[in-house]
Amino acid sequence: MYPRDEQGRMLRSPGLKTAGKFYAFVTAADLMVKLPSSRVNELIDSGRGLPCATRPGRPMKEWVRIIAPDAESCLAYVLEARTFVSAVARTRKD
Repeated sequence: MYPRDEQGRMLRSPGLKTAGKFYAFVTAADLMVKLPSSRVNELIDSGRGLPCATRPGRPMKEWVRIIAPDAESCLAYVLEARTFVSAVARTRKD
């Protein structure tokens, strides 16, 4: 975890956030990460991810569910998500 990042709860699950914005959280077996919607669609289309929906039929367009990732890919997705959320936070500050 980066020094300024925080842990918190998102949808009753443990998660990570930077600049006050969540970028990843976990469920019992899956990883949820926030990425650009085009990347989310790419992961879903390739079969590496599933839509992240808090309510049936209402997927969150910038979140993707990665099913039971191994440690290496989990870290890669978390870092990718953190980079995305950090960039968005910087853009909104400017």
